[in-house]
Amino acid sequence: MHAQATQKGVIGITLNSGWSVPFSNSTEDKDAAVRALDFSYGWFMDPVTSGRYPKSMQRLIGNRLPNFTKEQSKMLKGSYDFVGLNYYSSSYAKDVTANKSVKQPSQSTDSNVESLRVDEANDPKLSLEESLIDKERIKYYDSHLYYVQEAIKNGANVKGFFAWSLLDNFEWVNGYTVRFGIIYVDYKNGLKRHYKLSAHWWKNLLKGNSHSASKHNSSKGSKT
Repeated sequence: MHAQATQKGVIGITLNSGWSVPFSNSTEDKDAAVRALDFSYGWFMDPVTSGRYPKSMQRLIGNRLPNFTKEQSKMLKGSYDFVGLNYYSSSYAKDVTANKSVKQPSQSTDSNVESLRVDEANDPKLSLEESLIDKERIKYYDSHLYYVQEAIKNGANVKGFFAWSLLDNFEWVNGYTVRFGIIYVDYKNGLKRHYKLSAHWWKNLLKGNSHSASKHNSSKGSKT
């Protein structure tokens, strides 16, 4: 509050969430995809926008979920100046039957959702040259930035975009088994850095060269 009053600062929240796609066209899997988002993004965002937890969480967790008083809900609603979001690749959400034999329910079992995803594995069988060819990453960033631009044109107040990540790194519980960077780190040779194709693509983009997302047909949409 002091920073806001004296320095004209802003206070916001940055969350971490993936995106969930139904594993099949079944109603159950479609509902599972919504629940998966409720149990990741909605768990934290709903309280500061609506003053309550997502309804699916209330229904499945019951009295284990804390309750907000009316005063707390009032204080929470709109209590942010901006929203940040860390997000990675998408997952398939598959509906699973609640396991009643679980003695200690937890966040990993409450949603009744199985998340299926594939990360870019650190494949030691690939040569260095092969490891630097990441056309799918370029396709992802290219398409993504196009739709960020479209969102801005449609009125979204986007303040910034940060690519994750600059370097291959120790990634949470995955350790060194996956690679997210646009720059390849050779863990076996003194951590030497090598530009992937995506690093060259970003370099050209930041120099002001137009990226190929302008070729996208927004009327049909694009999936990567």
